[in-house]
Formats: sequence, C-alpha cells, structure tokens
Amino acid sequence: MVPMDDALCQRMREDWNQRARCDAKFFVAFGRRNQDDEEFFASGRELAASLARQFLRLPAGPVPRCRRALEIGCGLGRLMRPLSAQVGEIHGIDVSDEMVRGARERLRDIPHAHVHRGDGADLAGFAGESFDFVYSYAVFQHIPSREAIFGYLREACRVLAPGGVFWFQADAAPGATEGADTWRGARIAGGEIAAFAREAGLLLMAVESPATPHMAVTIQKPRRPAPLPAGPPRIRRITDAYNSVPVVPARGRWAFASLWIEGLPADSDLNTLEATVGHARARAEYLGPFLGPPGSDGVQQFNIQLPPGIEPGLQPIEVLYRGKPIAPPSFVRVIPPGPTVPRLVWLSDADEILSTTRIACRSIQAAFEEIPDASQFRASVDGCAVETFEARCVDPVRPLFEVIFPLPAGIGPGPHRLDIAVGSRRFPEVTIEVV
Repeated sequence: MVPMDDALCQRMREDWNQRARCDAKFFVAFGRRNQDDEEFFASGRELAASLARQFLRLPAGPVPRCRRALEIGCGLGRLMRPLSAQVGEIHGIDVSDEMVRGARERLRDIPHAHVHRGDGADLAGFAGESFDFVYSYAVFQHIPSREAIFGYLREACRVLAPGGVFWFQADAAPGATEGADTWRGARIAGGEIAAFAREAGLLLMAVESPATPHMAVTIQKPRRPAPLPAGPPRIRRITDAYNSVPVVPARGRWAFASLWIEGLPADSDLNTLEATVGHARARAEYLGPFLGPPGSDGVQQFNIQLPPGIEPGLQPIEVLYRGKPIAPPSFVRVIPPGPTVPRLVWLSDADEILSTTRIACRSIQAAFEEIPDASQFRASVDGCAVETFEARCVDPVRPLFEVIFPLPAGIGPGPHRLDIAVGSRRFPEVTIEVV
C-alpha cells in the first residue's frame, strides 16, 4: 500500500474539521443549512435501506447479529444509525476529529456502534477479513489523491471476510482530474475499477451510473469454498430492466435488459461475463445476488445496456463467460424508443437543494432530462434576462444536465416569476421566493 502523504492527510483533516464546525450536517448531506437532528437522520433512512439490500449477497447462514459492517467516511453517523439495526456490530471511520466527536455523541445510545478517527487512506486499525459489509457514500468524491482512493479500495477489500461486499461511490465524470481539492476530489474511471478488481482477484458485481460524478460500484470477495452451480447455465427469461415486460427499447435511457440466468459459475462477475445483442457487445452493468436456496434452480439477474445501432425486431442474444458461450442463445424483442420528452426535473437554491424554490444564495440550480445539450439555455426573472450560466452533463445516458445561474442584479427579496427555456422548448413558469 502507498503510504498516505502526511501533508495531504493534515489538509483533509483541517478542511473537514472546519466544515464540521461551520455546519456539519450541511456538508454531510448537502440538503439544507442548519438542519436539526430529526431532519438530518431522516434523510439517511431511505439510502440506508438501499444499502441494506447488499446483505442479500452475503453467504447464507449467520444471523444478522453476527454480521459486522464498516463505513468509510461516516460523518455524523447518519447511515450508521439505521444500519445498526441490521448488524451485530458497526464501525465508522472519519478523518475529521469534529465529525468523529459528533458521531460518537449521536450514537451514544447504540452500544454496538463504534466511531474511529482515521488518517484518510487506510484501515490499519482493523484486522483482515473482519467485516461482512464495507461501504462508503459520497466520500471518495472529496479525496484529492487517486493514490489515497485506491489505498482505501485495497484496504476495504483486505478487511472483507470471504463472501463480504464492498459498496462505494466515485467520481467517474469524463475528463482528467485538474485542480482537485478536499471538496472536488480526484476522478476514477469505471475501467480502472474493473482492472483493480480483476488484478486483485475480486468479483466486480455492479458498475452503475458510469461516467457520472456518482458512479456506484459493488465488489465482492470470493467465497471459500466457492459454491457449485445447481446445473448447466441457461437463460430463463429476458425482460426490460425497469418494469419486467419482455420488450426493450432500442436506445435511450430505457435501453437496458435484464437477463435472468441460472447455473452461472461462482466466479461470474462483470469481468468474466459479457453479452452480445444482435452480435454486438453490450455493456454489462449489474450482476445480482443468487435468488433461491443453494442447490435450487435459483437465478441471477444480469443487466446489460443494449449496444448502439441495434434495430427493432427480434434480436439474438448470447451470454459469454471468459469469452466463450456459456448458455444456449436466446432472443430479445427490441422495440423503437419512445419520443424524448425534455423536462425540468428539479429546481432549487444552488447551495441548499432541499430549499427548492426558496432562494437564499442568489444562485439557482436546475436539472433537465432528455435535452440534446444545455448550450441553448435561457432564463429570465420578472422579464430580466439571466446573462451567465454554467452547465454540465452529469449523466450521459438519461441524459441529465445541471445548470447553475445567478439571479439578475436588482432582483430583491420576495416572490418572482422565473421563465426557463432550452432551445425551442419553453418550460412552465416557476414562482421563486428570494430571501
């Protein structure tokens, strides 16, 4: 492991201590300044429930109270609190003394929750193969060093027990890392994560939202001994990945298929499995947990994104394992995509996203889906044109664009009419409240 640079560690600690002293809940959850504990912890419950679904991947046998979990970058314990009900022991680590102090205070009524101060890149205080589940939410996006991020990846996998699961996010937006700091950190591409898992002998189970600032990755440590498949692999059925109907759009944000496959080898993952649709390679996104008791004809869900250029109709589909066909071929019915519908997804204060149309920082953030680009964005407040804006594509599949723009000079407190357009598309008028 590459040792953590002492100066970088100190800078991370100082910056996050300062943020914690300023408004710890805001910098953890980004939603609203000066939240109370009830609102803050409520914002983590849904996310914690989503993370808990990763327990389905764990080996069957131990009761929940025997499981151990670890959070990297635990902040004030927003996720540790709800997840503590799912495990017998949960640990959190954070580089900030202030965050650690706040988490210990808020988790003092949970005796099996333990919070530790870390150095920003390793898990040296924990024994190898000692955790069933390791996770990190919106943390690696704030680490300016790629070496430190990969150090954490290696350490997380070291402390995983056989069959254990590591879930994390990383910034995989296109472009090189430039000017990274402790708020906008280094970028890690999905291909680099795949290579890391392959070289470390780990199973890459999911790479969701690739090429976005919030790529979500699931890695699993192989079980010992590896379970044997119940029978020869075969595709049981093929459905749309979103609603389980047996047709898939040819392109666009919904062009994802779920292949329900039984009998896959134990080391199947996104590095060993691939699929072709119409003899063109599809992008593998997700391999789900085994559904069904050991020895049964249970299946695994294998999600793929249809390759570009697929024509509507009945298309042959084939699954390959280590480059060779592993199951009898099947067919997927591809249909023409529906029309794109440009829409305003959300609009809020640029600083406090939960404040919606209550604008306190004099800048507005708006997000649009299914527009070709944001270069033709226009807006006015009470007829006063917005003269500057910043736009970026945060998800090329949907596609999703975020635009941030300031209020025109002279717009004072009170209600105002906001008009927005992108190209020829005009969106419904929005009433904002400037404070």
